[in-house]
Amino acid sequence: MYKNDKVIRRYSEPFKLKILDELTTGKLNKYQLGKAYGIAPTTINEWIKKYNRKDLMNTRVTVKTKDEITRIKQLQKEIEQLKKLLLKKDMDALVDESYLEVAAEQLGYKSVIDLKKKLNTKP
Repeated sequence: MYKNDKVIRRYSEPFKLKILDELTTGKLNKYQLGKAYGIAPTTINEWIKKYNRKDLMNTRVTVKTKDEITRIKQLQKEIEQLKKLLLKKDMDALVDESYLEVAAEQLGYKSVIDLKKKLNTKP
């Protein structure tokens, strides 16, 4: 054998399904099944995707205490309040700019910038 020779393994459909069935029972996890049958856990993951068995994929479970849940709710409420304040500030700035545009037009200025210059100069 040569140094770079790789063994290519082909698994039958029934064998793949058998592994997924064993995984479904929950007696062995992917790593244990991989060790028992000489299969990489990533190969088992590929089979899970191939056969659309998302129920067998690892899922992340987050356990939270009541204090954490309360704190998260408070933070979410605070975020909503800040969003509303930011929106109000943006709307106020837009209204102010609109007032200046109308005032500049009625007072005969070419632009709002000219009006602002006039207002900022002190006699």
